[in-house]
Amino acid sequence: MHFAVLVFASVATMTTFGLDNGLMRTPPMGWLAWERYRCDIDCKNDPKNCISENLFIDMADRLFEDGWKELGYVYVNIDDCWSSMERDKDGRLQPDPNRFPGGIRRLARYMHDRGLKLGIYGDMGTHTCGGYPGTTLDKIEIDAQTFADWEVDMFKFDGCYSNAVEQELGYPLMSKALNATGRPIGYSCSWPAYQGGLPPKVNYTQLGQICNLWRNYGDIQDSWNSVLSIVDWFFENQDVLATAAGPGRWNDPDMLVIGDFGLSMEQSRSQMALWAIMAAPLFMSNDLRTISSGAQSILQNKMIININQDPYGIQGRRILKEKVGIEVFWRPLSNNASALVFFSRRTDMPYRYKTSLSKLNYTTGSYKFTDVYTGKTDVLKDSTEFVVSVNPTGVVMWYVSAPGKLKYHPFIREGKLHGPAYDAEENTFPRVFL
Repeated sequence: MHFAVLVFASVATMTTFGLDNGLMRTPPMGWLAWERYRCDIDCKNDPKNCISENLFIDMADRLFEDGWKELGYVYVNIDDCWSSMERDKDGRLQPDPNRFPGGIRRLARYMHDRGLKLGIYGDMGTHTCGGYPGTTLDKIEIDAQTFADWEVDMFKFDGCYSNAVEQELGYPLMSKALNATGRPIGYSCSWPAYQGGLPPKVNYTQLGQICNLWRNYGDIQDSWNSVLSIVDWFFENQDVLATAAGPGRWNDPDMLVIGDFGLSMEQSRSQMALWAIMAAPLFMSNDLRTISSGAQSILQNKMIININQDPYGIQGRRILKEKVGIEVFWRPLSNNASALVFFSRRTDMPYRYKTSLSKLNYTTGSYKFTDVYTGKTDVLKDSTEFVVSVNPTGVVMWYVSAPGKLKYHPFIREGKLHGPAYDAEENTFPRVFL
């Protein structure tokens, strides 16, 4: 019996909180306010950039009119600092009346009329991270129903001003409460980020049963060092994290900062490629009204988006880390395909990296590859050596396909399995890797 069947059977017998909302079978995509706009509430002096309904309407218009929606970028997500400082007389959250005079339901319908979805933010502590009213345990049901009444499509539940016991109770209870409303609401949990991101404090089996996606690590900043710290943490812990991800349940390394101020074009290509390898949610946090054509072309790269959205939903892995500063990442895809990323940590000059597909764990055969950024296509035998020139802090990314069914053998390094085995006869990958 295949190992995957055993795993699924064991999971199916566990007690669940019944997420099973059928949502986010591929990583969600859209736009999120936080990294770019934070808690800017000064609408008097900064009306175009403050957290207000006008900002979210502007971004919705750009998604709708500039080709983003057709590529899958459909969520427009409000983060912190949207609410009034007080609940209403019935104990319900309410938006700031000056910055959201039309209310959240009207904003949601604006999105829906354009084929978009609206996300909103809350916090399970006494206050949000920005100091606005939180959702304590006794408020979970009323807040879940409020979001459903407003026709919200996604909810991010942060964890400031709460403790481990409250989080252990609150995150599953919110999942149950959202489901009980009868409205499909994608559920993003920040729980693991507040517990160090790793077992034993984090139970990824439980997370997959109650959340559609979860933040594992700290907030991204608009800097290359921040992107690198996230990449390092995710791939150093890939044996734990990759097994947790799959359709409807995703690790979230945080927002794309492409199009902001801190990344070069090479670094922007690197973030996009590595987030695609990780099967990560693609939430941009930038100004779509003024984004450069270069940044837009990276974010709208159809081949990378297709890799990110692959229906198998298998999170990729780092398979090589060379002393010369080159790293190689691999992700298995549907249709007997895969993705390869050659990434340079060097900061001196382009590096010519020589290898072959057989050295990268491909079995005997001929393979067609397409460079996702240049569009160059060629065919390589597994044994043919080739050279890729990788720019400093940049990537070369390939979509690799084979003419027939092949069986990838495990990538063994230092006696340890590092790559998922592919069963050519069953056309399946195990959901949990040894």
